[in-house]
Amino acid sequence: MLVATEPALVDACSDLVMYASRLTRAIRRRHEMSAGLRVLALLDQHGPLGITQLAHLDRCSQPTMSAAVGGLVERGWLAKEPHPTDRRGSVVALTDEGSAELRRARRANGEAIAARVRERTDHTTDEVLTAVAVLRDLLETDDDEGTP
Repeated sequence: MLVATEPALVDACSDLVMYASRLTRAIRRRHEMSAGLRVLALLDQHGPLGITQLAHLDRCSQPTMSAAVGGLVERGWLAKEPHPTDRRGSVVALTDEGSAELRRARRANGEAIAARVRERTDHTTDEVLTAVAVLRDLLETDDDEGTP
């Protein structure tokens, strides 16, 4: 449990959030379809979902998500099927092509960041793995809403 008497930890955690956000924004600027990649990542993480659920997880409107999903279906990265219990809705799932595109984008992100680590810092692979472990552990304690 985080206690107010640990100012160094609080400051370090504040910096962790700030730099993780900046890194995420920098990576998103590299992609023409960053919103589409977020949808692919959500489906990879949660499995097939309805448009309303996807919109809720991405914190966008249902019409915005419907448009994003439509574009991804056209690219062949998502499959849209009738909802099994709600005839008005549909369920969206990653296709093999969508999974491959997500893997490709993640690999490209990793290569770009690895190049920056090699060229601009003296950090070791073990240090990067420690940073990954901290972020992963923090995110694994999140609830479904993504709130720590």
